[in-house]
Amino acid sequence: MAALLRGSRCLVGKCHNHVNAVQVSIRSMASKTQVGFVGLGNMGNPMAKNLIKHGYPVIASDVFPESCKELQELGAQILDSPADVADKADRIITMLPSSPNVIDVYTGPNGILKKVKKGSLLIDSSTIDPAVSKDMAVAAEKLGAVFMDAPVSGGVGAATSGKLTFMVGGPEEEFNAAKELLSCMGANVVYCGQVGTGQAAKICNNMLLAIGMIGTAETMNLGIRLGLDPKLLAKILNMSSGRCWSSDTYNPVPGVMEGVPSANNYQGGFGTTLMAKDLGLAQYTATNTKTPVPLGSLAHQIYRMMCARGYASKDFSSVFQFLREEEGQ
Repeated sequence: MAALLRGSRCLVGKCHNHVNAVQVSIRSMASKTQVGFVGLGNMGNPMAKNLIKHGYPVIASDVFPESCKELQELGAQILDSPADVADKADRIITMLPSSPNVIDVYTGPNGILKKVKKGSLLIDSSTIDPAVSKDMAVAAEKLGAVFMDAPVSGGVGAATSGKLTFMVGGPEEEFNAAKELLSCMGANVVYCGQVGTGQAAKICNNMLLAIGMIGTAETMNLGIRLGLDPKLLAKILNMSSGRCWSSDTYNPVPGVMEGVPSANNYQGGFGTTLMAKDLGLAQYTATNTKTPVPLGSLAHQIYRMMCARGYASKDFSSVFQFLREEEGQ
């Protein structure tokens, strides 16, 4: 079946429409064949685990071997490089920290595209510059493979519970094949348009998330300074028009909620460094499209300052702690 899938693209020049239809039908039949996964960090690890839970044999690789141990114990096959993964699997998911990592994993000396098979489906769930996604798609297409961007929202908690939201960009005729895999790891899989549009949606979401978190942190801090109990204030906000995800699901004030990073010294979750990176992407794309984003720009500055002040590895909700420390200076 995998060989059929790999070979299906060879006939494209002869009968493009027919082959596309055949490819899609073959992909839907190819379920439970092995899936490659590259990048087993805070997000990639639980995502790969959910593929295993749904019965997919996983072939994985990560630049840090220790990240692979847990997955190996669950039955995953661990290989040395992304190229080795591409040699074994026709469907590969990547989850990496930044654009340079994606470029290296796909086009580097040991990259996926060194050994990718014709007909392979490559799904990148990293949050990167949309232009890089487009470049990877062009490079993959030259080798007869399909690249789709599918960044996620929901954080480590949603990755663990299989309730991520995937924003997918790429050829529409390949969306169902991608959705088959992504649905094992997410509750929402949304088609956004051509390659790069998934990244665009994610960048916009995270810019709003950062602005909302800073606003929630400022509001909670002001209320506490005015003598309000933080739990009471959060309760009032969450039944009023100021309610948002940062106030009702991911409150940044220690002691207000359980099971969130603020209850664990801001460990885990979505790191400040990653939020600063995503805001940098928003700033870059806003500049290129001449889009005014004054609050997005200010949020970017705040998170960059936090990275320089010792908050780089803490969850991005630690902006509350950062503001408290700033007021004492």
